[in-house]
Order: sequence, then structure tokens, then C-alpha cells
Amino acid sequence: MKTKLYRNNNIIAGITLKDSDAPEMGNMALHACVDPDTILENRQELALLLDTELNSFVCANQTHSHNFYKVTAADKGRGATFQDTAIADTDALYTFEPNIVLCSFTADCVPVIFYDDVKGLIGVIHSGWQGTVKEITSAVMKQIIDTEGCRPENLHVHLGPALSQEKFEVDEDVYVKFNKLGYAEEFMYFKEETGKYHIDNQLTVKKQCEIAGIPSDHIVIDRTCTYISPEGFSYRQDKKSGRHLSFIVKKN
Repeated sequence: MKTKLYRNNNIIAGITLKDSDAPEMGNMALHACVDPDTILENRQELALLLDTELNSFVCANQTHSHNFYKVTAADKGRGATFQDTAIADTDALYTFEPNIVLCSFTADCVPVIFYDDVKGLIGVIHSGWQGTVKEITSAVMKQIIDTEGCRPENLHVHLGPALSQEKFEVDEDVYVKFNKLGYAEEFMYFKEETGKYHIDNQLTVKKQCEIAGIPSDHIVIDRTCTYISPEGFSYRQDKKSGRHLSFIVKKN
């Protein structure tokens, strides 16, 4: 299985990649697949890589919302083998619990992985353009800082592969929504020959993290474009596209 892994002490995080030689090209999503059994086999392969069980995975039914959910030990296995057990209407998960694999699925949207190695909190966010204009990342950071007691200077964020600014072209209605944020203008440009606006969703999400107080040098961006890279799943390129799985787990 093609996977980018990131390790920090007892934290393992990463993202699975598209692989033309793998079953369903390494697709990890039950909600966008040909054969659910193949997806479970792919997920089981990831579980083995992480030295854990598939029933330690926790998945959400992502709806491009700004909703987040605090995962507890009682949630282990939700959405891991059946889509209908996934946490409903949620696009961000966080937990203090060890040995739970938090999962987020993307194919062009920005996958956000974060952790606080002082408080022991870990989390994932699915931020497509709709989630970005709804400021889901801002909402999650406010929650973990104001309610869970995290300090911004102790937070670390990784933004995974996503649709590049070059390939993320939109009409004026989407541009207006980003512009209303008040801090995204520098991450957009207009292309005269096509009449389209181009938006850098990754840098907009990074800015949301910085506004929350997270130091810039604690935010890492993987600038791989999911549309251009052969290792990227792109819904914009192929509406039948599979999904990457971004994950994070805190080991005992």
C-alpha cells in the first residue's frame, strides 16, 4: 500500500495514496467504491501497517459541514466496516484516547491532521472549499483551545495533498464566499482568458490555523496536487474517483 507516514514520538499519522497497481487503485472509501469488500481489504492492510485492528478505526459520514465530534473509546469501530455506523454529519474528529485511528477521506479537499503532544490530543479535519468558507478548521481550533485547554503554541498541523490553485478554478459565486472571509484575497487570482477565479484552499486553511494562534513553523503543507499527481485521487478530474484516507493514532 502506498502511504505517506509522519511520526512524532508516540503519534503516527499519514495519508494513503492512489496506486494504479492496487485493488481499486488503493481506494479507502466505502461511500465511493465498486466493491465494499475490496475497500475493507485495503483498510485491513492499513491497520496492519499501523499495527492495530480495523475495529480501532473511527470514520465520519462527511457532508461538507462545519461540524466536529469528540471521539471516545465507546466510538471505536464506527464506520470502520459499515458506512451506516459512521458518525453522522461530521467533518472533523478529535480525541484524547490512545489506540484509536481517526480517519478522514478526501479527493481534492484539504485533509488536516493535527495534534497537541503536551495535552495528548489528536484530530483530523476534512476541509473542502465549502468547509473552508464555513471555517470548520477555525471552529475546531477554537474548540480545542477554549474548551479542551490546548495552547496554540503546542499545536502541530499537517495539511495533506489537495487540489492545487492552478486546478481549482471557480466562478464568481465561490470567489465571493472566500472573499467574505476577509483574509483569503491574497490566495486568489482571476484568469482573464477563462473568466475563472483560482483559489488556494490549502493556504486559506493555513491562514485559519495562524489566526487561531498556531505558529507558522508548526504548520506543514504537502503541495502535491491531487489532480496532477498520479498518486492523487481527484473528484474534479474523475467524478467516480476513489478517496485518500488521512489518519492519525496515538499509541500507548
